[in-house]
Amino acid sequence: MLTVKFKHLDLKPGQRVLDLGCGEGRHVHGFHMVDGINVVGVDIDEPSLAKAREGIEYLDRQSSDTYPTGDTSFMQASAYELPFEDDCFDVVICSEVLEHLDNYPAAILEMRRVLKPGGKLGITVPHGWPERMCWRLAPPPGGYPFEPGGHIRIFDDTALKYELVNAGFTFQRKHHTHGLHSPYWWLKCALWDQRDTHWLIKLYHNFLVWDLMKKPILTRFLDAITSPIMGKSVALYFEANEK
Repeated sequence: MLTVKFKHLDLKPGQRVLDLGCGEGRHVHGFHMVDGINVVGVDIDEPSLAKAREGIEYLDRQSSDTYPTGDTSFMQASAYELPFEDDCFDVVICSEVLEHLDNYPAAILEMRRVLKPGGKLGITVPHGWPERMCWRLAPPPGGYPFEPGGHIRIFDDTALKYELVNAGFTFQRKHHTHGLHSPYWWLKCALWDQRDTHWLIKLYHNFLVWDLMKKPILTRFLDAITSPIMGKSVALYFEANEK
């Protein structure tokens, strides 16, 4: 399930891509299947990186004779201090990460530092009003926004856009995505103490997995019409300016 749309990144063979906060590697796995793309997945959590590496090994076992790939690697590092030289990536993505960071402006500056002038940036964060519903449905002292490592802020996407413009990027486009996922998270938040056991949550989860695997026309249509209104995430795309 990809939140960043690769078609907006202007990918070309031989390019170097950074996935900052790659987690278990869902976007890295997608880049791995694009011909000639060299991708580095960076995350602070080593267990997540281990799962991401396992995913690459699985893809290579299943499809190594079907598609050519570039180089794919993973690295444990902080978003605030990336171990890369200036202007060394053609594309940077950061998907569902900034809402977890205490000092997200520092991470934005690091992304600008390592991205070449003219390079593409894809940022995704939770969409404001569906996220506020989650916070209200699972209030303190426990609940959705108060889990260790959880979301510590709700972004206004317009304000975030101008923060990135002020950091040296030119805005290009945005879209909302995962319209069918917001009700799932509202259910989990409303039933937080049973979020892993309640039958209705399990049923909805199974539906989402089925939809992801089968991609039937009806649910693709429903997702397309609900995403602009209640998509779980908003994606913003930029180009890096000359320094």
